[in-house]
Amino acid sequence: MTNLAHKIRDKIRELQSEVETELSEKRDEFQYRLERRKVIFEQEALALQREAKMGLIRYLRESRLLVVLTSPLIYSMILPIMICDLFVSVYQAICFPIYGIPKVKRREYVVMDRKYLAYLNIIEKMNCIYCEYANGVIAYVREIASRTEQYWCPIKHARKLKDPPARYYGYLEYGDSEALHKKWEAQRDKCRACEVPGKCTGKTEGER
Repeated sequence: MTNLAHKIRDKIRELQSEVETELSEKRDEFQYRLERRKVIFEQEALALQREAKMGLIRYLRESRLLVVLTSPLIYSMILPIMICDLFVSVYQAICFPIYGIPKVKRREYVVMDRKYLAYLNIIEKMNCIYCEYANGVIAYVREIASRTEQYWCPIKHARKLKDPPARYYGYLEYGDSEALHKKWEAQRDKCRACEVPGKCTGKTEGER
């Protein structure tokens, strides 16, 4: 890994620590705590949330017609997302133990906790559940794809990527023909150890 890659990794760790500190402060500010992945609000906070809830009639009245008409198209995407979720989960369940790659923990990406917000009406809550599921699955699939890429083709692109995965910065340089077969196994060892901050424990499935 280059010095730049080390700096990027350390910066990611630093930012993750700052995010955790901010989340802790927000829990205190909005009076909630986490118990076994369940969100528990204080009664005072719940009362304020219920006061802020928008009624269904007002919500529908203030919604634009074209937005309402396009909602079936949005929700029709749930089927391919669920199929993708299933197939990718089966893929990693079968292949990752063979490759020695730690499995991606789905629950760390597909987080369903907006249902605990009392200020959401039933439509808003359904929309939130859909969005957190869809985006969680996409993030989950992306991480599985990223670990697969590091194992099978850990080469940077010639062009700049808009939002590369964190492990991308440790890939082999584009055009370095000597590096691939000399350093390929080292890349696979990194993948098995999951050397990306915040992604996994660093142990392979066989070591757990």
